[in-house]
Amino acid sequence: MVIEVRDGVAVVDGVPRVLVTADYPYYRDDPAVWADRLRAVRDELGIEVITCYLPWRHHQPEAATAPDFTGLTHPSRNVVGFLALCHELGLRVVAKPGPFIHAEVNYGGLPDWVCPDADPAFEALLDASGAPSCWADAAAPGGRPLPAPLGPAFLARAGEWLSAVGKEVLDGAEAVIALQIANEGVYTSGALPLTAYDYSASGVAFYRDRLRAWYGTPEAYNAAHGAACGDWAEIEPPTAASGPLAQADWGRFAAEYLAEVYRVWTQAVGSDLPVLVNLNPPTVPALDDWLARVRPELWGEISYGFTNWMGVVSADRDAHARYVIAAKRAPGPNLEENWGFSELYDPAFIDGATSFHQSLLALAAGATGFNVYTGVATSGWAPELDAACAGPYPDCPPIGADGGPTGKAPVVRALAGFFAAHGAEFLECEPVRRDAFGLYLPYAGIAALSQDGGGPGCGRALLDFHERMRTRGLDYGLVELESASLAELAAYRSVTVPGGPFMHRRVQELLAAYAQAGGLVLVDGPVPALDERMAPCALITPSAPPPASDESLVLYGEADAFLRSHPVEDVHYLVVLVQSHNEGPIGLRTPYGTVEVVAAQGAGAVLRLADGQVGDVVIRGLNAYLDCAVEAGVRLNGVRTGAAGPGDLTRINGRLV
Repeated sequence: MVIEVRDGVAVVDGVPRVLVTADYPYYRDDPAVWADRLRAVRDELGIEVITCYLPWRHHQPEAATAPDFTGLTHPSRNVVGFLALCHELGLRVVAKPGPFIHAEVNYGGLPDWVCPDADPAFEALLDASGAPSCWADAAAPGGRPLPAPLGPAFLARAGEWLSAVGKEVLDGAEAVIALQIANEGVYTSGALPLTAYDYSASGVAFYRDRLRAWYGTPEAYNAAHGAACGDWAEIEPPTAASGPLAQADWGRFAAEYLAEVYRVWTQAVGSDLPVLVNLNPPTVPALDDWLARVRPELWGEISYGFTNWMGVVSADRDAHARYVIAAKRAPGPNLEENWGFSELYDPAFIDGATSFHQSLLALAAGATGFNVYTGVATSGWAPELDAACAGPYPDCPPIGADGGPTGKAPVVRALAGFFAAHGAEFLECEPVRRDAFGLYLPYAGIAALSQDGGGPGCGRALLDFHERMRTRGLDYGLVELESASLAELAAYRSVTVPGGPFMHRRVQELLAAYAQAGGLVLVDGPVPALDERMAPCALITPSAPPPASDESLVLYGEADAFLRSHPVEDVHYLVVLVQSHNEGPIGLRTPYGTVEVVAAQGAGAVLRLADGQVGDVVIRGLNAYLDCAVEAGVRLNGVRTGAAGPGDLTRINGRLV
């Protein structure tokens, strides 16, 4: 099997594929059951790709000893044997060596000996107040300082760890097809405010280095900022009282800082495998911070991916917005979807309907795959690995603690089977989207630091746009304006952009050309009159909004719906996501007329429509958490296909399952 990642899509042996994976934390389980659990994932869930973290603290608990990857010091450290077993069973693996992994592991998977409290040689990660950024868990409830990623001592030891993984684990491991670096930013920190990090000496040095690269000379910096700095070392990180251009610079620094950490860690592994990352979705109050920091356009060959962990989207509008924005930010797979945690996370996840809904929403919004996190319940780890969870971990996954399938297994298998049959075609189909939001990310950096909410920003305008589009029942695109082309904008009827005092000249020229070609430029706020160096530049003439019309896919019922259509064939995919408070069937506008779907509250459906008929479908009819059981079904032109009694409806390759 040869895998590439092209524009966020996994291409396996030359064929685009919806990347469906399941996580198995081998280090939490008895090696004697590894083979049984892997077979269960393969046979009961229909999943062929395993994801697994490699906890640094587990494999190298002592600084003076080399990492153990073969089980010499403990059988559960034999990751080389685990990967060989995956290969023997016909499974492929996405390996995730951190160096920070979270995963409910003590100190986020870092060994205790890299903590600045344990060894002052390790520089601490600092926030804007100069306080160390700490990681709190059951082993250290008060928190332990995290090491600065670019600090020389940690950079060297993390590089040694990743290099050892590359040479001793990945080289020659036939099962491994891709690599994930880091977790949810650097230290599960991708969604934190820009003031959270990194104000350490190494972080500020990188900031000044970036200023030198952007401006060239202190004189050029002074001219743009109205400053009088004689040397780069005189420039301090901006604050809420700083000018907007300095605040925008800090936002750009945060993005390049994340890109640099990803780059050096990837380089340390020394592998030719495709590399992905997973970003946690934004928090709504800190949306501008997330937008400023998360810029996949800077990552080169490293591909975007994201995680779940933001709430129950069928019941929470903020969670829905966060999820959709994360999925739309760039093409890439959802690399952690909660399918196993109810006690630790939210009781709604006791039923597979919640995870089914969210996995489909990610794919509908733009994701190119989904992950079952975790696929298997595990038990038997030592407190030095995880002092919080008593086991099993997690409490309600598709494969239970006894190794047998739970009630979630058929749901996962149906979804995996549907996309195994139709994934390539699904990806070929184009989302039906007429309007887009244009991200202008310098405004995000300004809003993240200014704190008064009175200046320019990007997050508020994006959230308002998202809510307008969702209320109207419409899908939309998300475009990053500083890297966009005219062809990208031309795919949309209108582009809404945040307003403010300045905008890059190149971006203004792009929007003016788009308007000249017939596109509608809608400005949320003041029309920019300056360029990025504060020179006069007013090239944008806002358009009038398009006339209101009834374009919603949802005709009746409380649901979100997304349509994808093939560019040359009469094939369409309809994703229907039922809100938790819905009562009754959902009526939907399609190219073939009205389709009616019956699905459980908080659940959903995916349908393949072709040649005027409903083809394969997966519809969830049960949600025990909401005490809802319906006869899942679909009706088009008076022809109904449905479950015989309360339950799910699955038809794959024309056969009811």
